[in-house]
Amino acid sequence: MKKILAGLFMTGAIAFASAQTISFDKTTFDYGNVKAGSDGHRFFTVKNTGDKPLILTEVKPSCGCTTPEWSKDPILPGKETKIKVGYNTGIKGPFNKLIEVYSNDPANNRSVIYIKGNVEDLAGATKALATDSKAVVANPAQVSTAENVKTSSKGKKPMKKASFQKVEETK
Repeated sequence: MKKILAGLFMTGAIAFASAQTISFDKTTFDYGNVKAGSDGHRFFTVKNTGDKPLILTEVKPSCGCTTPEWSKDPILPGKETKIKVGYNTGIKGPFNKLIEVYSNDPANNRSVIYIKGNVEDLAGATKALATDSKAVVANPAQVSTAENVKTSSKGKKPMKKASFQKVEETK
């Protein structure tokens, strides 16, 4: 009985060792800082390091702002394919998203890959206006001016030169 169990165990271990195996060139893609509206597509390379065909059965993003594309064709042993991941760069600010990759790898049928980065505004800078004395009133019925307006850029790019005109108070 022990010999039969040992034989079954060895057969299972050999079958398991000679299976399809998924591996990635990287599990996280860091976009860094990207401009709003820029191309949000990046690629992950998937390789079959096993000796049987690997099939990606599903690639599932964590939210609708991320869209994956992948081949449904089997990945032959030693071969690779790419998963194209698109992120909506119209959403400004930092992001950190996960994508679940399901396959027929018996040891790892669910893998997780990540994308992260920061989408900057179109100018690539955060602009701020501050005043030393009076504030600008936005009420059209009563407009006053600010004296000594200061500008500053908190982003990586400098602000473009702006012009200001003194507006006389209306009654």
